[in-house]
Amino acid sequence: MGTTQLESVPEPKYWHLKTVLSEALDSEFSVGEILPNERDLAARFGVARATLRQALEQLELEGRLQRRRGVGTTVAPPRMGVAVGTELHVWPGAPGDAWQPVDCVTEVPAAAVAAALETGADEPVHTVRRSRVTHGQRVAAELLHIPAASVPDLSGIDAPAGVARARAVLRELQRLELEGRDSAVELGSARADDAKELDRLPGAPVLVVTTRYLAAGRTAALSVATYRADTCRLTFGDSGNVEIHEDPHRHAS
Repeated sequence: MGTTQLESVPEPKYWHLKTVLSEALDSEFSVGEILPNERDLAARFGVARATLRQALEQLELEGRLQRRRGVGTTVAPPRMGVAVGTELHVWPGAPGDAWQPVDCVTEVPAAAVAAALETGADEPVHTVRRSRVTHGQRVAAELLHIPAASVPDLSGIDAPAGVARARAVLRELQRLELEGRDSAVELGSARADDAKELDRLPGAPVLVVTTRYLAAGRTAALSVATYRADTCRLTFGDSGNVEIHEDPHRHAS
């Protein structure tokens, strides 16, 4: 069988513009500074606004820019290291957990969640909402889905809703013997509720970490955590201190 030569594909105009903009961010702007509006930027670089938007979106995805409600597009600080999954045999809510409970409701989950938990299509589960703050900034929001079978003694606890209910569910969950957990990370777009909680615009890039907690040979809880992609650098393992800096100018002076 012969070989096929791939045709040379020219660099897209927005990608070249992204490189030019990145150099301008390093030399002309400081962290937190607001960029000129799209019309002025497009005129400066002699491109269509559609091309400019593509370049800006790519820079936001790479963590160079942030779009902020009521402010505009600003130069982002270096990403913060956020440890994920460093303790493999610890339930959510255990001492030292960086997440803070916000609320708890009992509801029928989405079909994909029900399938992962192996619950009935119309069977309600406990959904604990939690948030995570790093260096004074809210960086992540989590929905922790827990089937009733994982917390069978919860019915006797007088905490119908809110933070107290969330803490009660987490305490009961820790009565189980955790057998292990597995996680997956993927790039996503902020939904309206996530965007509001994380002070982002709907559709902004986010990192979604889905974690299954296993006990008694089944999925005892399912966590769907949404992290701000513009500010977070997720770290794994015991130390999580691996860093690769392609451009030293990215760090604030």
